[in-house]
Amino acid sequence: MESFEDLVEQYTPMIYHMIKSLHIYKNVEEFYQTGVIALWEAQGRYNPDKGKFSTLAYSYIKGRMMTDLTRQKKVEENNVYPEENFWEATVDHGGEEPLQLSILLSYCANLTDKQKQWVVYTFYHDMTIQEIADAEKVSLTAVKKWRTGAMRKIRGNVEEGV
Repeated sequence: MESFEDLVEQYTPMIYHMIKSLHIYKNVEEFYQTGVIALWEAQGRYNPDKGKFSTLAYSYIKGRMMTDLTRQKKVEENNVYPEENFWEATVDHGGEEPLQLSILLSYCANLTDKQKQWVVYTFYHDMTIQEIADAEKVSLTAVKKWRTGAMRKIRGNVEEGV
């Protein structure tokens, strides 16, 4: 049998092909490592009398990746995310003016231009995600990504006292 390093080099294309065929687009390197570990396990359990190594390696790699995909899906299902309308809820200002733009932008240190646009559209102009997407001529997903990044960075800025 070949050395494990040779096996990894030989089966790396198979691992990446399997990642692509399973439509894995998040955590690709993590799944690559899963494939390498499965290859190592297959090497340890290989019995030449029972068939070709490539068949065993394929089934080990695919099985392990599918198990990890299932595990990740369960984790995502168990995490509760607020409904979309939670983020779009309008705030009653009680007759007060909305945040002044300069004060609002003071919370936007380290944000990208698109993330700053989301903050201004949402909190200054009181626009929904759909309205922002229409105004910027982008998809809802793009606006949601701006929101996610902006919220994460703003929380960090507030915690650091920036």
